[in-house]
Amino acid sequence: MKKKESMGVQQVICMKGGVGEGSYARNSKSQAALLSKSMPLLEQAVLDLCCTTLPESVAIADLGCSSGPNTFFAVSEIMTIIYKRCRQLGRSPPGFWVFLNDLPGNDFNAVFKSLPAFREKMKEENGEEFGPCHVAAVPGSFYHKLFPSRRLHFVHSSCSLHWLSQVPPELLNKQITNKGKIYLSKTSSPALIDAYASQFQRDFSLFLKLRSEETVPGGRMVLSLMARRTPDPVSDESCLLWDLLAQALQGLVSEGLIAEEKLDSYNAPYYQPYTEDLETEIENDGSFSINGLEIMVLPWDSASGGQNYDRPTTAQKIAKSMKAVQEPMLASHFGAEIMDPLFKRLMEIIAADTREVEHVSVLVSMTRKA
Repeated sequence: MKKKESMGVQQVICMKGGVGEGSYARNSKSQAALLSKSMPLLEQAVLDLCCTTLPESVAIADLGCSSGPNTFFAVSEIMTIIYKRCRQLGRSPPGFWVFLNDLPGNDFNAVFKSLPAFREKMKEENGEEFGPCHVAAVPGSFYHKLFPSRRLHFVHSSCSLHWLSQVPPELLNKQITNKGKIYLSKTSSPALIDAYASQFQRDFSLFLKLRSEETVPGGRMVLSLMARRTPDPVSDESCLLWDLLAQALQGLVSEGLIAEEKLDSYNAPYYQPYTEDLETEIENDGSFSINGLEIMVLPWDSASGGQNYDRPTTAQKIAKSMKAVQEPMLASHFGAEIMDPLFKRLMEIIAADTREVEHVSVLVSMTRKA
């Protein structure tokens, strides 16, 4: 990627919008499963917040909200827990400000079209007295300052922080190359591995610094992101699906559908950190105390929504799920016309491959120190 393309990362890292067959809204079962698995730790963080003196209006930010049925999942749980807990304690429930953040390319139109149904659902579950609840979109990168200082009481982010602010600069300026690949792999050089690790470290430490400025002392933050259980950054656990996608792209090169140089200049702005390294980064920042850290694991076929299918059907569902996430980025670089043949080939490769890996995420709950 050239520098111009790096500057456009914010515009192309977005899930496929709309509600059609290939949309993220229709192909995000894995992300929904992760949200469900995170609920116990999220609930405890909210209950702990309720033990403090709450203001008249609680500000909640969901960073990387995307669009579709998962968008309001966490924020609705956070508000419901606060509302019901305050009622149990005989305290007046607060009002709510909900800030939904994602990059400008996110389908915010779809999000706000679903807002009336969300408001109705909250009234049905909590009673007509629930609220007020104000919802606002905050387009922009969470690697930039998004809110005034000490504005937020609860910060949530799910399935987002593994996306980097940019491809490592060493790849952009061609100090190092990644020929025929689009991410880390078994053949990656130590320099490439270090470049990705350093980019994540810079991004995550900046994210923590910005959120520490925006969050009130005693405020809570719950994050989940793709991660790995092993120190090895090129294990199948974090690289297999990227390798298979690279194979599909290599196939299109051999057919003459894309130029080899085009493949060699594409690298994913993505990184799965080792869970212990993530914990170290939080401790080094020093602004947050860790209340809980859990590793969450989903099965290989989690895109099937818990259903057991044969290998070809599972391959189809995995390919559709990957397309819903990656199509905007890939189409921006390679062209929209090759998306269907690319993901058809990917489906065939997954169906023929016998390897399977679990999908690993890390969930961490933190409190902003005083």
